Amino acid sequence: MRKLTADYVFPVVGTPVKEGVVVVDDQGFIQSIDAREAHDPVTLEVHRGVIVPGFINTHCHLELSHMKGRVDTGTGLLPFLQQVVKFRDIPMEEILDAIDRADKEMCEEGIVAVGDISNKTDTAACKAESPIRYYTFVEMFDFLQDSMAGQTFENYKEVYDGQAAGNGNKKAAVPHAPYTVSPTLFEKINALNPDTNSTVSIHNQETVHENQFFLSKEGGFVDFYNAFGFSVEQLKPTGRPSIYYAMQHMNPACRTLFVHNTMTTAADIQAAQEWSDNVYWATCANANLYIENRLPNYKAFMDNGARMTIGTDSLTSNWQLSVLEEMKTIAKYQSYVPFETLLQWATLNGAEALGYEAELGSIEPGKAPGLNLLSIDESLKLEASTQVQRLV
Repeated sequence: MRKLTADYVFPVVGTPVKEGVVVVDDQGFIQSIDAREAHDPVTLEVHRGVIVPGFINTHCHLELSHMKGRVDTGTGLLPFLQQVVKFRDIPMEEILDAIDRADKEMCEEGIVAVGDISNKTDTAACKAESPIRYYTFVEMFDFLQDSMAGQTFENYKEVYDGQAAGNGNKKAAVPHAPYTVSPTLFEKINALNPDTNSTVSIHNQETVHENQFFLSKEGGFVDFYNAFGFSVEQLKPTGRPSIYYAMQHMNPACRTLFVHNTMTTAADIQAAQEWSDNVYWATCANANLYIENRLPNYKAFMDNGARMTIGTDSLTSNWQLSVLEEMKTIAKYQSYVPFETLLQWATLNGAEALGYEAELGSIEPGKAPGLNLLSIDESLKLEASTQVQRLV
């Protein structure tokens, strides 16, 4: 047994405990949360700061870790995507080494579970050995070409089959984004995820061009598709933002994780939460700044009771893979979001979004959530200097 104590313990599901003691067994399972005076002082591991559950990173692209520093910042999504496509023929040894290093970085940053996008099987071996739990989202796209849906699905089905599940890891087939998935491919993805306990993620409303594409078939995506030789004749303007196309074709019975949501409005949030009571939202603040130099309107999500989660995106579009750094960025630029709210986004909400809430996300007896120590005082203000130390 270990008895860990700090200035505060934040269980997430209850009131913070001043000078609380978390008793944890050798397997990491929480036995109790007590007051400090209930224990012999010589048996305690005493820390300065606050103890919180392990972090959940709901959106990452681990297989792109070798792209760190290779793509320009501040270009906007469409030039960003064009730059990413240009990087080919990277030696596999370099790719696998970067994957392993990124996995270790996340572990050191107190991350205990990750929702990870995969287009290949490059990360499968790392995930099988990692102490982190991975929910692998095998991402499919056919550039809105119904005629390509069948072959595209078969190609990605091989990737899906090559992803290990079990031992805490899970997998699902997912659509890339509204602007890249045809109705036929949506149908095939839905058929591969018949279990309504599945989580399905989708990139959503990351740029103004995405909404323009569906509202009026205008904007940068028209030129983007033309540049790659794909016709957009089959797309009919809907007069509504892109998220409505996604909802039209996705299964509302599954947990749905909308990712980025930079341009998502209060009306969009309300519509999605009326469509399904299994909706979660992932924000990747540093990636949004890296690519588009903008952040979502978090107040709209908070005002509408949205279940927000935190992701890092990939090292292609971020400087590090740290949930704490995402929290610090939100606290810096939208300081009306309280620490306690950010902590729930980073822990319990993320665990629920990935279906890991029975064991992760909060400090409760019977759970093994991992324990992190944050170097903040009772003001609960996240600073640039705030650090995380993984205790369990």
